[in-house]
Amino acid sequence: MTAERSVLPGRFSGLSIKLIATIMAVILLVEIVVYLPSLANYRASWLDDRLRVGVVAARVLDAVPDVMALPRNLTDRLLTSAGANAIVYRREGQSQLIELADPVTPDVVVTADMRQRDLMTLIAGALDTLFAGPGRTLRIVGEGDVDQSLVELLMPERPLRQEMLSYSRQIGFISLTIAAITAVALYLLASYLFIYPVRRLTQNILAFRQAPENASLVIVPSKRRDEIGIVERELAAMESDLFSMLRQRRHLADLGLAVAKINHDLRNTLTSAQLLSDQVATLDDPKVQRLAPRLVTTLDKAIGFAQSVLDYGRETSALPVLAPVVLRTLIDDAAFDARLVGHPNVVFTNGVPENLVLTLDAGQLGRVFLNLLKNAREALEASGANIEHPEVSVSASEDAENITITVSDNGPGLPPRARDKLFVAFEGSARAGGTGLGLAIAREITEAHGGKLVFIDQPHGTRFDLILPVSLRVTS
Repeated sequence: MTAERSVLPGRFSGLSIKLIATIMAVILLVEIVVYLPSLANYRASWLDDRLRVGVVAARVLDAVPDVMALPRNLTDRLLTSAGANAIVYRREGQSQLIELADPVTPDVVVTADMRQRDLMTLIAGALDTLFAGPGRTLRIVGEGDVDQSLVELLMPERPLRQEMLSYSRQIGFISLTIAAITAVALYLLASYLFIYPVRRLTQNILAFRQAPENASLVIVPSKRRDEIGIVERELAAMESDLFSMLRQRRHLADLGLAVAKINHDLRNTLTSAQLLSDQVATLDDPKVQRLAPRLVTTLDKAIGFAQSVLDYGRETSALPVLAPVVLRTLIDDAAFDARLVGHPNVVFTNGVPENLVLTLDAGQLGRVFLNLLKNAREALEASGANIEHPEVSVSASEDAENITITVSDNGPGLPPRARDKLFVAFEGSARAGGTGLGLAIAREITEAHGGKLVFIDQPHGTRFDLILPVSLRVTS
């Protein structure tokens, strides 16, 4: 399976367009917050201007004893200058009215009381005017220039709404212009400081991923002291380590292939020598009879070593095929294969409960138990008569998180030199002539099941704990 190749975003996509859009959105949001009070103040100023004309008209009315005696052209001029259909002047309980020659009867009248100047009332009034329908009449109420006097104007709301819309368009154009200029300026600054370095990192990662063995693709970090500089330096160190590791792995792979070929030929040669040694062992010469067993044993060890190296080289990292397995039965089968069942000298005890069923790969875990049990038998056999009652036992315990299977013996234990590199291939063997591959493979299999294989140091004997997650248990 091939990994999908990543494609670097274009110059005006990815982080670039997101940054510009975010900056403009934030600026416009701020402009909207500022726009509402500004629109309310604009409306209030417009209404105050109309009220001032109404106050002038009120002075005229107050100076004339008989309002009806005013010339019609004068009253019409007053109303036209205020843009009103009618002006009412109230003072000391008396009202005076001037209106157009042809008065208009309004359908919908909305009151704007300019004596209430709090911000929320002004904003609510501005929004009401801005989104109002056509044909409404505005009743403007304000204080006159004399104590306890009121001036009221009746006028169409449409002129006010038209000027507010024109004002809003101007504010919107200015806001968009400011947002665009600010966004471009911040984008250029952010591009120089952040986006271009990030694009450089991204391009390098994509290129190095395609050819990790090309040393020229290792990024050269800049002298920045910030987080991007740290990322550049760490990426350079990681790519250098990866380049060295891949080159070393390739060399080891080539060396391993050569060793495998040499080992294969060596095994064939040793097999031929073994056949000859078997024939030599049949001779009646006393010297031959004394030396032949040693020769055969040495050849057997050499062939076994060569075969184990070939087997380890052919190991594949196959995923475990999980299925419910009765653990006690699995251990009994491994003990039989390890020649512990019916052993004349070594006692085998399987203390695992019969009802313990786990979801695991029986073939792989069987190899783990076979290796542990076989090592225990060989250690007890090598100790000979030094152990009074040689015994290998397997037990199981469980807590809230793990199931622990313990494999132990009462043999001589592991020497200190074997404990240091116990699970290292070709270095962790506890017996002479061993390859150390068994425990290394056993640990890999256990980790593939989500568990771990641990050596438990104790005064006498050898103990290994195979710890598996309790989630593998099959509950009935």
